[in-house]
Amino acid sequence: NTLNRVMHLVQEAQSQQSPTQQFTQRFTRWFVPAVLLVVLAVIVVPPLVGWMPLHASFYRAMLLLVAASPCALAIGTPAAVLAGIGQAARHGVLIKGGVHLENLGGLQVMAFDKTGTLTAGRFAVAEVVPAANVDAAELLGVAAAVEEHANHPLAQAVVDAAAAQEIAVPQADGLENVPGKGVTSRVDGQIVRIGAPRLFDDAGPAPDAETLATVDRLEDAGMSTMIVSHGDRVLGVLGLADTARPGVAAALQELLNLGVRRLVMLTGDNDAVAQRIGAELGVTDVRAELLPAQKLDAIRTLEAEYGAIAMTGDGVNDAPALATATVGIAMGGAGTAVALETADVALHGRRPEQLPFCRRAPAAPAAVIRQNSGHRWASSACSSSSRRCWGWCSCRP
Repeated sequence: NTLNRVMHLVQEAQSQQSPTQQFTQRFTRWFVPAVLLVVLAVIVVPPLVGWMPLHASFYRAMLLLVAASPCALAIGTPAAVLAGIGQAARHGVLIKGGVHLENLGGLQVMAFDKTGTLTAGRFAVAEVVPAANVDAAELLGVAAAVEEHANHPLAQAVVDAAAAQEIAVPQADGLENVPGKGVTSRVDGQIVRIGAPRLFDDAGPAPDAETLATVDRLEDAGMSTMIVSHGDRVLGVLGLADTARPGVAAALQELLNLGVRRLVMLTGDNDAVAQRIGAELGVTDVRAELLPAQKLDAIRTLEAEYGAIAMTGDGVNDAPALATATVGIAMGGAGTAVALETADVALHGRRPEQLPFCRRAPAAPAAVIRQNSGHRWASSACSSSSRRCWGWCSCRP
């Protein structure tokens, strides 16, 4: 249930420590005992050799202990990291641990799924093109029977179109997702296939030249397409239109201004649609017609070429890429449970302006950590017995 998932995320966030936290823990494992030994030596040695009385040596030892403050050094880094995670949560960004917070600051490339991430994901059926001797109502009804069991934005658009036209929808039996290609099911005992032309490469009736020409025409017009077959018949083609999400273009430009070198769209949609959306939004690289495994390969290639990379997505097909990227970012408002569980960062809602915040989030905790460390060593330097300032802190002799 929701409470168990929240508890699990909190435990995961506490266990995922950043490299800075890990270094601090290793350092303080030796630093704390060393400081305590030196403090003990400052108390005991000077009176034994006659340098100063016990009360003076004890005073100087306490001064050294307070200035070195190993406890403050040990808790300073995790406190800053946890504060950064809490601040991000208040802005609707759930970061599952300090390591992911720190990785966000070093991103060189950000990759994005298209549907539901860069686009609104609210498709509408723009064209219904039945095959010869097939009624448009039959085409849309069979497609809606299958798609009402799916959770993809394309599926919901088909169901809404059938409902708007008050088309009788038959009963579908089961649903099988074919990653990157489409879905299959059964209606009236016959197999129904709905998806891209490559879904029919291995099984099912082969689309004829007229059907493929219709697909090309709709895709050239910037639509996503579905070929629908029932048994050994191709029923026709559905053309669906999507639009870019408001505010995405400005958010992507801000990411470039923050130092991200490449913005890459990774999508299973056809190349014409992807290129149109990519040009509209200003992404630097578009890679279309990708299967989930090919998205994964693209993430690995980009990471090897540029360094730290983030993947942003919301669907089951994005899960392998989300898991492999340096930082996986899930669109929380529309994301599937698999994507949310796999990702390192979850965005509350569907606000694209949260993406630049993800890039900026590590800056404040990192500055606080550096500042705390600098002040700590400055204090230590100023606590020498001569009480002379070394010139890089604000203490007084």
